[in-house]
Amino acid sequence: MKLYGYWRSSAAYRVRIALNLKQLSAEHISVHLVNNGGEQHSQAYHQLNPQHLVPTLVDNGANGELNLSQSLAIIEYLEEKYPQTPLLPSNIEHRAIVRGMAQAIACEIHPLDNLRVLQYLVNEMGVSDTDKMRWYHHWIVVGFTALEEQLSQHSGIFCFGDTPTLADICLVPQVYNAKRFNVPLDNFPNIVRIAQTCDQLAAFANAAPEQQHDAS
Repeated sequence: MKLYGYWRSSAAYRVRIALNLKQLSAEHISVHLVNNGGEQHSQAYHQLNPQHLVPTLVDNGANGELNLSQSLAIIEYLEEKYPQTPLLPSNIEHRAIVRGMAQAIACEIHPLDNLRVLQYLVNEMGVSDTDKMRWYHHWIVVGFTALEEQLSQHSGIFCFGDTPTLADICLVPQVYNAKRFNVPLDNFPNIVRIAQTCDQLAAFANAAPEQQHDAS
């Protein structure tokens, strides 16, 4: 397998964690989202991912080479193809809860704070850096407030029970981003506790942005 990503990409970070938890190896290929106007916009990368986003996972499927985009779809693919060390609970109701928490992060918080959204706010709409950060903080706080309440109902050691799941895979990169941009986390004790627990595991620690070969 080949994973095209960027060291600071939250979505690529998720896939790296999933690969590590499942003890799967992949060749990591850097697509720098800032240099040269963003390497994700190159013609060569466009052939892999018309969305011009990372990550892209390239794997040999039943019908030849398979290019997959969108981190949650990639992780679900890995979950089905490599069921060892499951990332979702066995119970159907529990799986739905975990997916809901994961999507609350990946589909509600992260897209509003994505690099291309922030760049559009500044470059096309003339938003100041101060207001851009207000935007960034607002949407993380809104999302984390709801998630904290869910965790108070469902969490154990991790987001759901005592085993890392898809929800933890999505949570850790979002907490990393929140800390990077100085979002206060005092009101989210469950989120902070779970992220700290995850970061003590090698699968999460080795997937951290600063541990990647293209970190700069």
